[in-house]
Amino acid sequence: MNGIVRSVLRATSVRNVLSSCGSNSSQHIRTLWNVCGRRQTAEIAPFISSLDLHNIRTRRCYSRSHTKAEKELVEFLAEEIIAEKKAQKLKMIPTEIEGFKVSLNGAEVNLKKRDDTDTIHISFNVNHTVDADTDEDLNSNSDNVEIGEMKSKPTFTVDIIRGDQTLGFTCSFNNQPGASGADDNYNDIFGIDEISLYEGKHSDKVYSVAGEIIDGYLYDLLMNYLEEKGVSNEFAEKLIELSTCYEHTAYVSLLEGLSKFTSGK
Repeated sequence: MNGIVRSVLRATSVRNVLSSCGSNSSQHIRTLWNVCGRRQTAEIAPFISSLDLHNIRTRRCYSRSHTKAEKELVEFLAEEIIAEKKAQKLKMIPTEIEGFKVSLNGAEVNLKKRDDTDTIHISFNVNHTVDADTDEDLNSNSDNVEIGEMKSKPTFTVDIIRGDQTLGFTCSFNNQPGASGADDNYNDIFGIDEISLYEGKHSDKVYSVAGEIIDGYLYDLLMNYLEEKGVSNEFAEKLIELSTCYEHTAYVSLLEGLSKFTSGK
C-alpha cells in the first residue's frame, strides 16, 4: 500500500512540475539550444576561417608561375627603383611657386594665381618632355662624351582670364637662350609659339597666330606683358625644376607599378 501511495505521489509531482513549466518549456529548450549552438559556432568558426584564409593564401601564391623574363625584370626593377630614388633631388613636390598654387592630376600640372584684375592659369603635361642638356662645344667624336643632366622642359600654356575673355599663349623652352625671340639681344629661355584671344571655352574655331610671324616689336611687348604677369625667365627656370622633379616622381611610380604588376603582387 505504501508503495502504491509513493508511486501516485511521484506521478503527481511530475505532473505539477510539467504544468508549472507549461508554455515556457519550449522557450527554455530553445534558449538552451541557442546557447549551446552559439558556443559551438564560436569554437568552430575560427577554425573554418583559418582554413579558408590558408587556402586563399595558397591560391594567391601558386595562382601563376613566373617566367624567366618576369623574374629577371623584377630583379632589375628592384635595383633600378633604389637607384632612381637616390637620384631624386626633391622628395616633396612644392605646392606653390612664385605665388602660383600648384595642383597635380596624373601627368597634368596646373598653376593658378590672381592679381588685381585677372586670373593667370598655367598648365602643362610632363609626358615626353625629358631631354639631356647639350653643350654646343661638345665633340660628338670624342670617346669621353658626358651626357648632361636630364631635365623636363614641357610646352606650356598661359591663359590670362579677364571676365569671359581669355588671352592665351602657347610657349615652349628654347634649345638656346634667345632662340625664338624676335631680337637676338634678348636672353629669353622660353618663347611664344602661339597667341589667341577668345570668349568662353577654347575650340578649334578660335583663330590663333604663330609667334614667329608677328611683328618683332609686338612680340617683345607681349613677352614684357607675360613678365609683368609673373611669367619671367626666373619663373620659367623654376617651372623646369618643378616639371623635372614631378616627371621623375611619376617615372619612379611607374617603375614601382611595373614591378608589382610583373611579380603579381
